[in-house]
Amino acid sequence: LLNPNPTVYSVESFQRESYKEDDEDKDSFDNLEIFDLIRKINDPEHPLTLEQLKVTEKQHILCDDGNDYIHISFTPTIPHCSMATLIGLCIRVKLIRSLPNRFKIDIEVTPGSHASQEAVNKQLNDKERVAAALENSSLLEIVNKCLKTSL
Repeated sequence: LLNPNPTVYSVESFQRESYKEDDEDKDSFDNLEIFDLIRKINDPEHPLTLEQLKVTEKQHILCDDGNDYIHISFTPTIPHCSMATLIGLCIRVKLIRSLPNRFKIDIEVTPGSHASQEAVNKQLNDKERVAAALENSSLLEIVNKCLKTSL
């Protein structure tokens, strides 16, 4: 463990507005709904969620539903976090599995929060690298374990 004693933050509870059945926006998404999808993803190293570690926060999510675009920044707990790429991959997989495929999803490390942010960002947004990572059964098993409690 690179960070054996991470800071744990309290989590915010919130309630989503429910949509009426005839509401024409029932298939639309917003920042809060995207945050709700990823907030309970488990950290790969600790028995805590990304929200509890403040790796993901509402203010670092942009969902432009009208242009089918989502941008997420996440903040690793330490600047040399070796799990940053895996965390980003977990976020991407959760969104791919949960959202319609019309969305273009960009995921990045929050600027200035990681020593290798450019390399991590490049890996997370390269379709071939993501596809190759998901073909690795050991890696996919870890991703699925992280996503297990976020269902």
